[in-house]
Amino acid sequence: MNLSWMAWTNGTAAFFICIFITLVIMAIWSIKAPQAPRLGILRIETTPGDRLFLSLLGSAFISIAYLAAFGAPIFGALVICFIYALAVFKWV
Repeated sequence: MNLSWMAWTNGTAAFFICIFITLVIMAIWSIKAPQAPRLGILRIETTPGDRLFLSLLGSAFISIAYLAAFGAPIFGALVICFIYALAVFKWV
């Protein structure tokens, strides 16, 4: 399989592996302990999968904005994204 279209670095591979592992863990969690949707601060019903999606999507925008404002490396964005994800899972 030719994967030369993407710049596969160690960081890129680690990122996609972490996303895959997170999705597998969320799938196992939803099978073992199904959860009913809940209303959060946005007043919409969300499941843990919805909150994971919102966390990932928001983290992508946070990382892009951080990169545009401060440049590389983006370890600061990682901290902000982690806090954002915790907030999404707690209140959304």
